[in-house]
Parts: sequence; C-alpha cells; structure tokens
Amino acid sequence: MEAKRLSISLVLVLFLILALQILSAVDFDPYRILGVSRMASQADIKKAYKKLAREWHPDKNKDPGAEDKFIQISKAYEILSNEEKRLNFDHYGDVGENQGYPQQQQQHQQRQFHHFHKSFYFDESFFHFPFNSDRRDSSDEKYLLHFSHYVNEIVPDSFKKPYLIKITSDWCFSCIHIEPVWKEVVQELEALGVGIGVVHAGYERRLAHHLGAHSTPSILGLINGRITFFHNAVVRENLRQFVESLLPGNLVEKITDKNYVKFLSNWKRENKPHVLLFDHMPLVPLLYKLTAFAYRDYLSFGYVYVGLGGIEELSSQYNINVYVPTMMVFKEHVDKPADVIQSRGMKKQLIDDFLSQNKFLMASRLTSQKLFQELCPAKKSHRQRKYCVVLITGEGDKFAAVYEAFLAFAMANTKDTLRFVHVYGSSQREFARALLLDDDRFWGKSAVVILERRNNAGRVVFRALEDPWSGSKEDNFILLDILDQLRTDPGSLSSDTILTDLNDELAPVFFLRWIYSAVDYLSESWDSLFHSNWREMMPLLSLIFSALFILFGTVIIQAFSDSGDERDSPPPKKDEPPSKSDRNDTGFTKDNRIPKKGFVEVTELTDITYMSNLVRLRPGHMNVVLILSNSTKTPLLQKFALEVYTFTGSSCLHFSFLSLDKHREWLEYVLEFAQDAAPIPNQYDKHFLERDYTGYVLALNGHKKYFCLFKPRKLEGGVDPLGHCNDPNLAESQGKSSSCSPRARLVKSKLDQLSLWMERLLEGSLQRFYIPSWPALD
Repeated sequence: MEAKRLSISLVLVLFLILALQILSAVDFDPYRILGVSRMASQADIKKAYKKLAREWHPDKNKDPGAEDKFIQISKAYEILSNEEKRLNFDHYGDVGENQGYPQQQQQHQQRQFHHFHKSFYFDESFFHFPFNSDRRDSSDEKYLLHFSHYVNEIVPDSFKKPYLIKITSDWCFSCIHIEPVWKEVVQELEALGVGIGVVHAGYERRLAHHLGAHSTPSILGLINGRITFFHNAVVRENLRQFVESLLPGNLVEKITDKNYVKFLSNWKRENKPHVLLFDHMPLVPLLYKLTAFAYRDYLSFGYVYVGLGGIEELSSQYNINVYVPTMMVFKEHVDKPADVIQSRGMKKQLIDDFLSQNKFLMASRLTSQKLFQELCPAKKSHRQRKYCVVLITGEGDKFAAVYEAFLAFAMANTKDTLRFVHVYGSSQREFARALLLDDDRFWGKSAVVILERRNNAGRVVFRALEDPWSGSKEDNFILLDILDQLRTDPGSLSSDTILTDLNDELAPVFFLRWIYSAVDYLSESWDSLFHSNWREMMPLLSLIFSALFILFGTVIIQAFSDSGDERDSPPPKKDEPPSKSDRNDTGFTKDNRIPKKGFVEVTELTDITYMSNLVRLRPGHMNVVLILSNSTKTPLLQKFALEVYTFTGSSCLHFSFLSLDKHREWLEYVLEFAQDAAPIPNQYDKHFLERDYTGYVLALNGHKKYFCLFKPRKLEGGVDPLGHCNDPNLAESQGKSSSCSPRARLVKSKLDQLSLWMERLLEGSLQRFYIPSWPALD
C-alpha cells in the first residue's frame, strides 16, 4: 500500500513539473517580445532585434529589469533566426532545448521520468526545490557571474588567484544534492583566497557555452585564464585537492640546512626578496601556496618543516621558535631577516599586509618598465611627490664597493617619499643615455640621478650629481644635502627628458615561450582526451586519423613511384642552358614560378566563399580578413601582404579581404559585439554611411565563433614633402603614381602595427569577442 502511495506521489510531482514547463513555454512568445508578425521575414526579425538590443542593453539602459528584458530579446532572436527552431515553435509552441516532434518529446519525457524515479531520494532539500529563479539559493547570489564580468574581471584576476566555478540551473536535482558540500568548501576556500563563481546556465547560456559546460551541475577551475574541469566525486577533500592541483608545482621550494644559503643568495639573480615560512606541518599549507601564487612576480618562497631533521643550523642561525609558525623576509643581506612575523593562526589578511610591505628590495634593480612604474610612480598631485634615487652602474666585482655604499645609504634613509633603485647601464643604454646626456665624465664609472616621473608618457624631471659616485663620505653628504633641499624646493630638479620604455631583462626568450605554450597545449589536450565526452572529441580524432592516413598513404605511393622511376627512367643527361625562346617566354621561366617576397594569397570574402572560408572553417583555423574599399584596395592589399608575409608559413591561417562598399551591414553587425572592449562608435547615428572602417583587420575563428579586432592608428597629416616612394618592395611600380602618392602612403600607414598584432594573435594574448552566430553575408 505504501509503495502504491509513493508511486502516486511521484506521478503527481512529475505532472506538476511538466505543467509548469508547459505554462512557462506558453507564456514565452518570441514574436510578441520582438514585436513582429508571424509572417515577418528574416530581415525584419534581424532589424527588430538590433533595435531592441540597443535599447535594452544593460550597459546602456539603467532600468532594473533591463538585463532580464535583454535576455528575453536574445532568446527570442535565437529561436526566430533559426528556421528549424522557428518551425517547431510555430507547430508545437516548444521553445526549450528538446525541440522536436511530439513522439520524440514523449520519449524524452519518459526517459526523464525513468531517471527521476531511479535517482531521486527524499530529504529536506526537496521542499526547497528551486522551481523558478526567484527561489534560488540565496548563498549563491553574491557569486553569480555574467559574461562581460567574467571576461573583463574574472579572467584577468585569475592570474593572481585560482577560481572555483559551479555551473547550475533550475530543475536540477543533482545541483541540490551537492549544495551542502559546496557551501562548506566555499566557506573554507574563500577564506584562503580562492575566488568563487556561480553560473546559472538558464540565464547565462552564452557564458556556460563559452566555459564548455554541457550539463549541470558542473564544477571547473580557472587559473591563468585556463579552464580545467573537475571530474571526481563532489566531496570536500576532492575539491580541496582539485584547487591545489591547479597551482603550479614549483611555487614553493623545500628548504633545509643544505640549500638555505643558496636559496637566500638568489636575490641578486632574481631581483626579488625571499620569504621563508617555518611550520610544523609536513606538507606545505594550501594558504601558503595560494600566497606564493599571488606574489610570485615579486617574491620567492621557501618552506621549512620544523619537525624534520637537518634544520638545526637553520633554526639556530635565525633563532626560530619551532612551536609557533614564523614567516621571515630576506632582502639584500642573507645573515639577517629584514622583517619577521609570528602567529599561531596565520590568517590571509595578516600575511597579505606583511608581504605587501616587503615586495621590493631596499635598492631594487630596474629590469623592466613594469617594475619602474611600480617603484617610481608618476606624480598625481603636489602633495604626493615621490622621488627615485637611481644608481647607474655596471656589473661585476669592479662596481661591488660602489653598490654596497649606495645600499648602505638607502638603508639609512628609509622614507616614504624616497625609493632607491639601481640599473645596469650596459643593459639599459637608452635609459642611461637620456639621464646622463652622454657625458664623458661618467664613462666606465657610476653615477647617481634623482628623478621624478611627471606622467605615464615617459616625461621626467631629474638632477644628476655632478661627479661620479664612488660611495665616499663626501658623496654621501652631497646626496643627503640635495635630498634635504627637495623638501622645500622641488624645483631643484631642473632638467627634464622623455624616457623610452625599459628592456625586460628577465623575460624568457621566444624559443622558451614557445616551449611553455606547447607544453600547456599538450597537457590540456591530454586532459581533454581522457575526460571529455567522445562527441566533443570526434573532430580532433577525425583530424588525427586523416593526417595519419594521408601520411602513410603518401609514403606508400612514394615508395611505389620511386621503384617505378628507377626502372623506367633514362640515363641522366648533361644540363643544357635554356634556349633563347625559353628565356624570352616570361610565362614559363623558373624565376616567375617562385613567388616574390611579400607575395600572399589573399582571397575576397564573398557570398560564394563565405561558408567555406568562415562558417565551415576547420577547428583550429582562423581567417584574417582585411576591410577595404574600392578606392583603397591597391595600397592596402600591398601593405597587408608585406605585414603578414612572415606568418604565411602557418597552415592554420587564411587571408582574405572584405569590400566595405558591398558588405557594410555585415561588418557593422559583427563590430557590435566588440563595443564592450573596443571603442566602436554607436552604429546607428546620422553618420552611419560616412564612417571609415578601411584598414580594420578581423581574425575570425569560425568554429568557436569569436574574433579578434585590429583597429588602425589614426592618420596624421604629415607626408614626405619631396613625394618620394620610399618603399623598397615597390621599386617595380615607381612609375605608377597610385602606389607612390602621398595619399597611398597615408592609407598604408594604417597597417603599420599589424605585424605586432599578428604576433599577439599567434601567442593567444589578444582579447576575444564572442558572437552567437555568424550573420549571412548578403
């Protein structure tokens, strides 16, 4: 009797759920939302969508309900712009994910009921099931992510801390089952510094698709902009180990008596302070690993397990209390720590405050422009003056005494308004030349310069000591007198100049960067191979087997052809010079068969080539499209070929051009999706047809539906007064005024920075703008 009662209850619950789904589907009418009739054409639907999207976009409309309205508009357009979905809605009124004929829907509902009957269990969470978005768990509200927030804030922040992100949705029983564990893990990891995010797949379908989440619930980790999915059972220990596995393995070095001197002495080579944590835990605490990841650009970290033998010398050297966790920061001197904290409960806030005050050495070496901007910030107001005392010196033992004297002066004059740094003149020649004005008195010697940055464009005011710096008492008195004078008379810095950006001395060479990128790609592919479903892996497997088939097929054919050629080929003849007629026949000479330098095969993107060159482009391939007009076609194509010539060796890149005169509407529609990050003007204004998009370059990824944007620099009025054609690659066309005219040179200058942009494109460091679907090129 009880089993029968339970079955009846389950049927009633299922009927209630299906009724709610039907009611929600009936209430949603895409025609009413877009304000079009059922006989409207695709052009009318597209026009209505653009108008409503501009009106209700959350970034432009401050109405509290603008975001929900914008989501409804997008969903309505997604249905009506797809002929199959539109037909299903017209016939059956179905707007869900499982659109189809009634028989298919009935089978799907039966499968849902079978799964529901097998996996459902009664607990208190059933009575709080979120039947709509208004009854979602309030604990997730503050972690909800939106697409623009994720791209513009979460991804850049993932280079400082890892993120744990949950993808959930309504009507998801499994989401409720993992909720207690999720809450417990969030409370623990957030206190350690892990970022938390929640994506509601029903309202943020674009973000869920971008993350690669095809089912709910899903949990993933984000670090350094890279996504890794969690595939184990949802328990506290597994999630904690998952977050720890996201972190690089070389963040913290294990320290003992054997290697502590070498570790602390690396401050000069790495140009960083070094941190030691003494604790009684055998393994490095997760809090310490997260801290090391956040400060890895500024500090190097080591861990000492005080319960292990072989640290007696280390403990006595620094008088360590083995019963209390201790953190020490070492700078230029390894025999004594620069700062120490001890606490039985090392909290994140305490560690952050301690390390943020010890991020730099007492006299750091300027090794990059980023470090220079942090150590010597630009002046913001008259009350916030900060001066940089720069020692320009050389490398080696010859300059060691000079540097030690400068370091001693810096340690004796620690003030908030002063920052002491040094730079190697041989490594930063432009920097030293601008401040010393090529004075022969400082050749082969050290010099001290006091400077103040006035703006971020490189302008500084400075004053150099008249004599070379030797570190004597007299030099100390002179420098101290000038610094005292600056308190009352900032105008004593009488010289000014414009500094170029410093060289990045510690950056890895291109070959190493390529190896790191290749290792990351291989590890990601390996992870996807074993954890992704086979439906997603089919394109990759198809590509691999096709490549193997072509490779072995070519080898076999070559083997048979070589054996046949050896039997049938006549004896070799002596090479004869080409006849006169052959030399005069320019169409068949060998030299003309070899493409000239700068030759690039660029095809026009038309309605005929649009599907094959973009929409159906193979995974991993991109089409680099140049926007031009009839009047700028020749000079822009010439310049485009020269800029991208060095990148034509990649088989994954295709090059095309698009006529602005024919397809302006297509370009305007695509550029709408770059408005959040790139300052594209408003599309529909009185100057709609006057805007100049020539020189824009779009790198289109047809498979993943995103593009990268290159905006040309603004043209300047200055041209060569003599009107000479200075492009050596255009020497053959000097007689053509169109390619050497001042206007042509100005048009070409739009693409001056394109090669640098292409390098960033191949590195994967450009911002990506995602698009729901590629519009028709009509």
